Amino acid sequence: MSQEPAHPASSIYTKIFYALCFCTVLSIVFDIIDLREKDVVGIKGVILLAFLVLAVACAKALFVLIYFMHLKFEGKWKYVLLSPTIILAMGLTIAMTPDIGIHYYTSEAPQIDYLEQAQQASADAAPEQPETSHVE
Repeated sequence: MSQEPAHPASSIYTKIFYALCFCTVLSIVFDIIDLREKDVVGIKGVILLAFLVLAVACAKALFVLIYFMHLKFEGKWKYVLLSPTIILAMGLTIAMTPDIGIHYYTSEAPQIDYLEQAQQASADAAPEQPETSHVE
């Protein structure tokens, strides 16, 4: 009887598992280290923290996409399927830029100003009543 060789695929999944664990530890470390109020090498801490967290998240997503969703082993047709999605996402971003980027819509609520004006007008229109004192 011959022994079956170990599956080489299981070793790559083990490496991916450890890489995902390492990325998770990095995410926790970035969460613990508070860089928001500091400047690191001339870069604001918030920007650096956002970049680092986004980079780790992209790395984790890439590992999952390539190996666990088997996109590494798929043919060229995946690009045909993803192209319309990418085009629509970019088109939507470009279409929404004037509304979001230029701040065409404000967060002011005119109803609040109207309420204050109405209260002021009613206070001005009300006749002043003389104060009466009850002296005994």
